Amino acid sequence: MKVRALLGLLAGLALLLAGCGGGSGASAASPTSGDAAPRTLTVLAAASLTETFNAMKTQFETDNPGVTVRISYGGSSDLASQIVNGAPADVFAAASDATMKTVTDKSLTAAPPVSFATNVLQIATQPGNPKGIATFADLAKPGLKVVVCAPPVPCGAAEQKVEKATGVTLTPVSQETDVKSVLGKVSSGNADAGLVYVTDVTAAKGQVQGVSFPEAQQAVTNYPIAVVKNAPQADLAQKWVAQVTGEFGQKTLQAAGFGAPQA
Repeated sequence: MKVRALLGLLAGLALLLAGCGGGSGASAASPTSGDAAPRTLTVLAAASLTETFNAMKTQFETDNPGVTVRISYGGSSDLASQIVNGAPADVFAAASDATMKTVTDKSLTAAPPVSFATNVLQIATQPGNPKGIATFADLAKPGLKVVVCAPPVPCGAAEQKVEKATGVTLTPVSQETDVKSVLGKVSSGNADAGLVYVTDVTAAKGQVQGVSFPEAQQAVTNYPIAVVKNAPQADLAQKWVAQVTGEFGQKTLQAAGFGAPQA
């Protein structure tokens, strides 16, 4: 009887162990085991790239399942300062070589920046151009409320180049931190006119009216992009740069009014 009881106990133990082994195998073959771990790509980009980079974000996330692209837009000079001060980022896309130089001077890019687009200034007025602004010199007329970008910001630096080239000095009612802020002042009626990029007027879709002026060609803005040194997602950062400089990115940028990158 004792032998029979012992054999029964051993048989039960064998079944228990077999059940545990089967459970372990099922776990290893669970449906989620092959899914990619979620990853976040952090991009710092000039405010004038908002619409185009949002379109690229959608495409990039579709092409890279499990990846979320987080883009922080702002004035290029502010973004450059954030990187210099240690803000985590994978990619930096600036609206001028000067602001990118702030980062490269500190050896904070993984490789030399690559130019991917150009842009030019345009006067933004309220729809219908009620003040009849036709030239850059018109912005200096008494009583006209004009807003521009602050000098450290690329659009502000470009505006100052135009002032120097034309000999026309503007007296703005405010200097904004980026082009979107300038655009907002005009579209809301708080300003009669503002200097933004031609792409910003296009993106506003009728909220403002654009007035081109030939002197803008003397202050063409170049856009460089680079992977940040020690980027947390360096491989994804390289893919993002490749998308921006590749066929899809270039078509997206040109459709928005950006010019071809400088050689």
